[in-house]
Amino acid sequence: MNNSPVDPIPAEYSISYLSRVAGISSRTLRHYDHIGLLVPDHVAQNGYRFYTQNQLVRLQRILLLRDMGLKLEDIAGILEEQCDELAALREHLRQLNAQRGTIDRQISTLKRTISSLERGEKMKPESAFDGFNEQYKEEVTERWGAKAYQRSNQWWQSKNADEQGEFFNRVRELNEAWISAGEEDASADSDLAQGVAELHVQWLRSIPGTPFDSDDPQAHRAYVNSLAEMYVADERFAKNYGNHAELVRDALKVYVQKAADF
Repeated sequence: MNNSPVDPIPAEYSISYLSRVAGISSRTLRHYDHIGLLVPDHVAQNGYRFYTQNQLVRLQRILLLRDMGLKLEDIAGILEEQCDELAALREHLRQLNAQRGTIDRQISTLKRTISSLERGEKMKPESAFDGFNEQYKEEVTERWGAKAYQRSNQWWQSKNADEQGEFFNRVRELNEAWISAGEEDASADSDLAQGVAELHVQWLRSIPGTPFDSDDPQAHRAYVNSLAEMYVADERFAKNYGNHAELVRDALKVYVQKAADF
């Protein structure tokens, strides 16, 4: 029988210990303290910072959000709004499980592709992109319902490889047009920016399963305005437009106000 004592879990942790177990530098922890993102439980008279379990949980959430690509100022805002630590951690877990499901499907798809190429077989277009077109599934479902996602996903799956390639080309050309307008310092209400905004809205109309399926002009306007804000607020979208996401947002909002065919 093993009667060796179990090492007790310390009630507080030094900055060097937390740095080591969390895999981040002491300098990073001091920076988090400086900007108010992760303040130590207390600072000893000798200036050493000490942390407790509360800070460990908060740091775990900070690192999770950072790994999702969020900026520190955005992380601070999220932590400020989500005061219930347990509920927030459960939400993080749900998101990670969803991501794992998508990654598992992508791995299976890549394995099939490798196997097909090794055997000299043709890939099946309907399965070649399984797991690659669900990046925003949860957001679409949350904003516009499961039916909206199902319809748009069925539409996407019905396309062959060439048609899907054409769609991506159209998206790339649209993004490049916005970047070009931004580099020319076009104002949101300029003919150049409004021309790109019109193309952008036409592209949105071509995708089934969106509020454009309805006959409600107000729903159309709300949809475009919501996307316009998201293009700036969400880094995943903003990066598509270089440093000109605000131009995209503002131009789309102007277009929505002026367009007569909504």
